[in-house]
Amino acid sequence: MKAPTTQNKPGTAIALKLMAVLLFMVMAAMIKVATQNVPSGQAVFFRSFFAMPIIIAWIWRAGEMREALTPKNLKGHIWRGLFGTTAMALTFAGLGLLPLPEVTAIGYATPMFTVILAAIMLGERIRLFRISAVALGLVGVMIVIWPRLSLEAIGTAGTIGALFVLGASILRAFVQIHIRTLVKTEHTAAIVFYFSLTATTLSLLSLPFGWIIPTWTDLILLIGAGLIGGAAQILVTASYRFGAASMLAPFDYTSLIFAALIGYLIFAELPTTETVIGASLVVLGGVLIIWRERQLGGGRSRARAVTDPKG
Repeated sequence: MKAPTTQNKPGTAIALKLMAVLLFMVMAAMIKVATQNVPSGQAVFFRSFFAMPIIIAWIWRAGEMREALTPKNLKGHIWRGLFGTTAMALTFAGLGLLPLPEVTAIGYATPMFTVILAAIMLGERIRLFRISAVALGLVGVMIVIWPRLSLEAIGTAGTIGALFVLGASILRAFVQIHIRTLVKTEHTAAIVFYFSLTATTLSLLSLPFGWIIPTWTDLILLIGAGLIGGAAQILVTASYRFGAASMLAPFDYTSLIFAALIGYLIFAELPTTETVIGASLVVLGGVLIIWRERQLGGGRSRARAVTDPKG
């Protein structure tokens, strides 16, 4: 689970990344079904807790258990866990209220917010090219959520869901910024392990707020989501061993294709015109940002390799 690329096998890297993206969408679909009955905080617990055995087994097999258990910046891991866990909970809540393709499209706003936060928190200079890409992406996000902000829609479940997912996108941007700092001192194994640990622990704080005894169906879905989410995280991390982050990053956007297929086949959901148009602009803006960050290099690629794109 080391961040640097160790082999140049682009075909293997792309296959691993695509499989990871597909698994994240399958996980999201399972969470979407379960959160019709189960609180999102409880879903976060299952997602995090049942991912840990897979992650620990992977770390042990890679011979990196010592690195995983000896963080140099424990406070940084806690903050990363707080932001990431809250983002996951908001995303899961949004999944219960919105169509899967719409949640996916709004989630693409994260790179835009990351650029803005990097300028504010890290002092990075944003030139006209990246400003234009961010503006294009944010326009796309507004197109996607605009129907949820009309006077008729205000206060409905759809509006609340859109705000939840948008808030999650902002928090994931904070995660990106935080990981850019963590990767300077922390081993990849430690970042992945401690996020699962802190997410599991923090999600227990939601226990007094309405946890339920899940049905057998919901229990299977929640446990399955945790196992699949853990496997997907491992595949993402493994993909960066065989290909550069800048090459693999655009494949994150294939999630919209998977989301549309799963949404149609399982939930009878079809992307709206606004979702398609807005998502296209967001993807274009995101790809432009990725291209620019490829030129800038540095900690961005290492951060991307350990960031869970779907919570």
